[in-house]
Amino acid sequence: MNFTNKNVVITGGTTGIGFATAQAFINAGANVLITGRNEENLEKAASKINSSNLKTVVSDTSNLEGISALEKAISESGSKVDVLYLNAGIAVFAPLEQATEEDFDAQFNTNVKGPYFTLQKLLPHLEDGASVIFTSSTVATAANLGSSIYSATKGALNKIAQIASNELVDRKIRVNIVSPGPIKTEGLEKVTTDEIREYFTTVTALKRIGEPSEVAKTVLFLASDDASFITGTELIVDGGYTTYARK
Repeated sequence: MNFTNKNVVITGGTTGIGFATAQAFINAGANVLITGRNEENLEKAASKINSSNLKTVVSDTSNLEGISALEKAISESGSKVDVLYLNAGIAVFAPLEQATEEDFDAQFNTNVKGPYFTLQKLLPHLEDGASVIFTSSTVATAANLGSSIYSATKGALNKIAQIASNELVDRKIRVNIVSPGPIKTEGLEKVTTDEIREYFTTVTALKRIGEPSEVAKTVLFLASDDASFITGTELIVDGGYTTYARK
């Protein structure tokens, strides 16, 4: 797919799926801006991608101040945004009786408040006919133990995306959702054990954990003209995890 001269903004683009997607858009000719919470991680990502088409902005989109920093950078660039990929997210797993208010607030601020107000504040900067993509998760419709807060944030995110797809249709802005299953990212390694990751391979139809690049390819498809008649849709990228017939 060719994204030459297209302007792409990715929140949470320093590692994992966000980083892989930034690399994929760069390879497809796009101008890409990624956000991260600290300068060091952004510098590491920029060094790995090593492209003059990549720009970085320190922006913690879990709060309005961070979103304002991103909006200012886009405004000062003088360019409209063709693709907005709302990817930043965090996960903390704990059973109901052990979950804390801090865990609750951190996940809802990052996973729900952040994408919601980032989209709201960047609407004036989106090109008519732009593509907006949310990173959700298969947990939005699952009921895994210890995931009550994280799953709730992703369920909320899906509904926001679906309603946004209707509200923005007059501007021909398409809004879609990509929902990964178990993907080999730094984030997954941080919140799971080797035993859990091995378990994922046994309950996934393809018998493996996915690669960030595989989710990135789905994002590029949704952002491309090949998906011109797709909006308000959730594409699940999970290797058959949600539909596999467990024996």
